[in-house]
Amino acid sequence: MATAATSFLIFWSATGDSYREILSWLMGSLSGALWSDAGLVGVALLLGAPVILFNARALDAFAFGDSAAAALGIDVPRLRWTLLAATALLTGIMVSIGGAIGFVGLVVPHIVRLVLGARHRLLLPQAMLVGALFMLWTDTAARTLFDPRELPVGIITALLGAPIFLLILLRYRRVT
Repeated sequence: MATAATSFLIFWSATGDSYREILSWLMGSLSGALWSDAGLVGVALLLGAPVILFNARALDAFAFGDSAAAALGIDVPRLRWTLLAATALLTGIMVSIGGAIGFVGLVVPHIVRLVLGARHRLLLPQAMLVGALFMLWTDTAARTLFDPRELPVGIITALLGAPIFLLILLRYRRVT
């Protein structure tokens, strides 16, 4: 139903060649990113990342549930809203620039967690770095694989991310 609504909005509002831009955003592409966008990302990271990184130990407490985190002195509702605001800021800005690039924020942290363990103080900065490197590699591949055409980077991240996500799900099902 959401896809139908999105398609209707595109059909109703797109004029001329704007279909191409809209589809590029829906599939995820960094081809339209400007240096001013990099500055916007930098500001968002300066505002949002420290909030998330500062609360890494509190996130570790959430692994045992809300009750355990509260027993450890964490104001669970306040922290949940704070982290929601910080991640919404970061996610909103990234999506406004690159479009809907799937699986990066879902798969990369799980892969890093499998390598480094679940301690958020180590996991969060490494997941940010690995995610950025992953985007660099996939964007380079999107721009060069079918040269002179550019493939939307979201297609590559989905092609790589979906099977990895399925493997993670299957691994989780075996553990529980």
